[in-house]
Amino acid sequence: MKTILFAAALTASASVGLAAERYTLDASHSQVIFSYDHLGYSTTFGMFSGFEGEITFDQNDPSASSVAVSMPTKSMFTGWEQREGHFMSDDFFGATDEDVITFASTSIEVTGTDTALITGDLTMNDVTKSVVLDATLNQVGTHPQANKAWAGFDATTTLLRSDFGLGAFAPYISDEVAVQISVEAGIAE
Repeated sequence: MKTILFAAALTASASVGLAAERYTLDASHSQVIFSYDHLGYSTTFGMFSGFEGEITFDQNDPSASSVAVSMPTKSMFTGWEQREGHFMSDDFFGATDEDVITFASTSIEVTGTDTALITGDLTMNDVTKSVVLDATLNQVGTHPQANKAWAGFDATTTLLRSDFGLGAFAPYISDEVAVQISVEAGIAE
């Protein structure tokens, strides 16, 4: 999920004369890592994978670019099966195999040469809230193995579990969850 700036950089590698280019997320190199404080004793980490999504870049008007991604709720991995089972229980997600987490951008604000703020609607646990991702473009170029235009970027945000109906055991287990996102995307064919 990158920015206008990211969009501008990507379109520089796009074919001349095309107003918009579509990039598809590379699920094998994209993930969301989250962490939270556990009773003040430790920081617990987990991740989501299994992304699907698309980034559209408008060469003439980068602010019209967009990002839309989804991932299965049950793709969560914490390294401890019992914790994952608890997170999928009615105490938290009450997740089914069909449940997904989605993000759709609503605006992009360039903040630097390779940084931007991406505002969008995050839907998780049947709740939709506006969130802001602090995004950084890592690299744009031709992927050496795929031999096509490719882009990579990172983003961070902080969420409150309780905003999404997931606030069980707060404040003992922190309501705040730090989120790190790293994705790669290749030009759609």
